[in-house]
Amino acid sequence: MFELGLKGKIAIITGGSDGLGRATAERLAGEGAKVVICARREEHLQLAAKDIAEQTGAEVLGVRADVSIASDIDELIKVTMDRFSGVDILVNNAGKSAAAGLEEIDDAEWQADINLKVMAAVRACRRVIPIMRERGGGAIVNATIVGGKAPAAKSLPTTVSRAAGINLTKSLANEYAVDRIRVNTVCIGLLKSEQWVRRAGNEDPEELYRKLSKQVPLGRIGEAEEYADLVTFLVSDRAAYITGVAVNIDGGLSDAV
Repeated sequence: MFELGLKGKIAIITGGSDGLGRATAERLAGEGAKVVICARREEHLQLAAKDIAEQTGAEVLGVRADVSIASDIDELIKVTMDRFSGVDILVNNAGKSAAAGLEEIDDAEWQADINLKVMAAVRACRRVIPIMRERGGGAIVNATIVGGKAPAAKSLPTTVSRAAGINLTKSLANEYAVDRIRVNTVCIGLLKSEQWVRRAGNEDPEELYRKLSKQVPLGRIGEAEEYADLVTFLVSDRAAYITGVAVNIDGGLSDAV
């Protein structure tokens, strides 16, 4: 049996009620972790938490939080500590894509994007790292994108925010290795997610995926479960010697390694 050493670990996943975050919550819960998911829509969040708990038999807690608001992150960590008395794993998964040209984006849009994708991760890490240190270590995964390494034209502000997330990952990995806290990032390419479903509008999402797959060397769009498998491995005992890396999950799409 390929034992990942996740049974009884306490994991927080932001943006965990849908898509990539939910798939990760299901995977970690299936490995026996105690899972806390957060999202903005209370009813949808609680339904997701209930469904995951029933599917896996694990303890799954839903905490309504908007991670772009500092006080919501504080409350998320407080509720987690009140319920489980610790944090071993943090997956900074929340975020949305925004892509436009420089002259199309105003200061408010820049600030909102950086707050959601950079400062949310900074604040969450700042809160959980002292807890992890006291517990003898931990693992953090930051979701970023391959465009953070090799940005396309008119891909702002997302690629700048995600580049900052990659930099943050390496910086924290170097700073907290001495505390046995590992920090890695998964650089997402084209993966099936709720964002693509919303973008499809009246179009069948599968038809959109077929069109997008022509860009990918492997000839298909990645599954949410494949992202979840990678994140789960990176936070597991099997990845105990891996920290400070930015792993592409993109079917070979990016020019950057």
